[in-house]
Amino acid sequence: MTTVRQRRVGKGTEAAEDQPSEETNVKPDGKILPDPPGGKVWNILSITVGGIVAISLGLLTSVYVATLHENDLWFSNIKEVEREISFRTECGLYYSYYKQMIQAASIQQGLHGLVYDNKTESVRTINILERMNVYQEVFLSILYRILPIQQYLEPVYFYIYTLFGLQAVYVIALYVTSWLLSGTWLSGLLAACWYITNRVDTTRVEFTIPLRENWALPFFAVQIAAITYLFRNHLQPAQQRLTLMAVFIATFLFSLTWQFNQFMMLIQALALFILDCLDMLPTAKVTWLYIIQISGLLLVCVLQFFNSMILGSLLISFNVSVLIARTIQKNLKKGGLLNRFGKLILHVLLVLCLTLLINKFIKKILNLESDEHIFKFLKAKFGFGATRDFDANLYLCEEAFGLLPLNTFSRLSSTLLFYVYGFVLFLLTVAAVIVAFRNLSGSDQVHFKGKKEEYTVTLKPDAAYSLVHTVLFGCLALSTMRMKYLWTSHMCVFASFGLCSTEVWKLILKCLHLYTSQRTQVIKYSIPIITLLYISFKFWPGIMDELSELREFYDPDTVELMNWIKSNTPNTAVFAGSMQLLAGVKLCTGRTLTNHPHYEDKNLRERTKQIYQIYAKRSPGDVYGILRSFGTDYVILEDSICYERRHSRGCRLRDLLDVANGHIMDGLGENEPDLKPSLYPRFCEEIKKNLPSYTMHFTRVFQNKTFHVYKLAKHK
Repeated sequence: MTTVRQRRVGKGTEAAEDQPSEETNVKPDGKILPDPPGGKVWNILSITVGGIVAISLGLLTSVYVATLHENDLWFSNIKEVEREISFRTECGLYYSYYKQMIQAASIQQGLHGLVYDNKTESVRTINILERMNVYQEVFLSILYRILPIQQYLEPVYFYIYTLFGLQAVYVIALYVTSWLLSGTWLSGLLAACWYITNRVDTTRVEFTIPLRENWALPFFAVQIAAITYLFRNHLQPAQQRLTLMAVFIATFLFSLTWQFNQFMMLIQALALFILDCLDMLPTAKVTWLYIIQISGLLLVCVLQFFNSMILGSLLISFNVSVLIARTIQKNLKKGGLLNRFGKLILHVLLVLCLTLLINKFIKKILNLESDEHIFKFLKAKFGFGATRDFDANLYLCEEAFGLLPLNTFSRLSSTLLFYVYGFVLFLLTVAAVIVAFRNLSGSDQVHFKGKKEEYTVTLKPDAAYSLVHTVLFGCLALSTMRMKYLWTSHMCVFASFGLCSTEVWKLILKCLHLYTSQRTQVIKYSIPIITLLYISFKFWPGIMDELSELREFYDPDTVELMNWIKSNTPNTAVFAGSMQLLAGVKLCTGRTLTNHPHYEDKNLRERTKQIYQIYAKRSPGDVYGILRSFGTDYVILEDSICYERRHSRGCRLRDLLDVANGHIMDGLGENEPDLKPSLYPRFCEEIKKNLPSYTMHFTRVFQNKTFHVYKLAKHK
């Protein structure tokens, strides 16, 4: 297994339309007065300083994660094969296409090799650009080839530095979003500091560099910043067009770089739908966002050679359904409370029915089954019946797809982030409920009344969007741990915005009958500054200790395996084994694979289940026949899978295979009554005994403490 060890010394919304912002000079008739000359100078100075701080924090974050990566692996000192092995599981598969493009005789030949690939899945030619989101690797490899940097920078460093550089974009986008929401760059500073101090829960870029989310999330953050700006009032037409263009570009890049883009944007579309129904967002802008989502996804579909999984996405069906339903129900936002509430229920039902009908029709026409494993997983996860489906159980048993661990909240609380987030979330949720009720009832105002004063509750469009966004992505994170990075980064933005928001503190002070404008401004700035000082004093020493801790990459068994494969097998050899290991085999040796970790294809999922019979209770003849049907020359068995102890009984890979095959699981514990004992022992254990029934098909050609490689006989 890959590990790290201690390094040895000496080894070579902007305001609501009827509620202008408090900081804006307003005439009694509602017209906005121009700022005084001194105010303009101050605004320019504030924007300049805030911009410099944003860029500085972004660059510092990039340097920080790059330094952690170097310190953890001693990346500059280890061998090339060790660097490649450090790209774990699917990361290695994605990086292999960058390496393939770099090593190709020309860009044209490199592209041809991706479009007509016959090494990723044996006895099958596939289009990598259609099946996988690897345009970023293609673009980066072309850029590396045409720029005069080959003599100064190795390809692997150009790749990882680009990913670390995107972290700067990510942090700057979070900073700007918080700044736009609160009106002060102090909020952006606090958001960035929270992002860094909660790094364990906000990013994993330093140890899973090529992962698709590390490419995509910076663009998603840019999109959120642009949407936040779009929902500001009084935008000039030119400003609105430029902002919509920025939203489109960010949406397109996000969609292009991550295969799960459609599910993330579906949640975003749901947020827009909810707020539009409650009349909390301008309908025209929401319509543009629906169209942008559809357009961005369709453009990606074209670039991915009309990938059917994109055409059959729920996002496209949902957005089209919303636009159709809105056309049918034109008077949705007219009438009294009960009238509007009834119309909304009909509208929601109409949208849901249309979405399901359109999606089912598209999938029927395209004969689409690529994403069926996701729905089987969701069905089983949320308790709609147990399943013996191998693919669904494979996801269910992975910690990353389980519920968010409770210790996440204790870590987030140690930086005060979770406490502040909960406080702001509660206040804005109450405000949102009041505003939604006011909008639906047609009432002009809803007041908090005190002894001598009253305060109209408002919620700016950008703040309303941020609220629903964080609630929906929070639900996603709570149900699926792997998706927490979408929530925790926005949590930093949302909490810092609330702590620096004039409206939030004004509402609190009004309720406590303590409101004055001066007191609001003092609290608005003093509380965030105190929080920043607390974070700095508590976590700065830990960050310094972390940066000074030196480790090194250490995985001699995998290095030995890869070196043996390169030296002792032909270039055309076909290897079978676990998905995670084979990604490394392709990257390090260039050999042909039978299966791999990119799981969004029905045929590949079925193939993987068949290959994994090497860990099931099957006869040697059966396993040999399966492997030879995929052109296998060598099979790699891993003790860490055959004798797995990481998962509990019922979630070990061998248990999933036994249940799927109808066999009783190993070990103490209950079995379902219809499961039967297998007629054969477990293949991965029995093959090591060198019995004649096994040696006639398999010959062991390599062995170390972790891996066993067997060559398949070439029977006529």
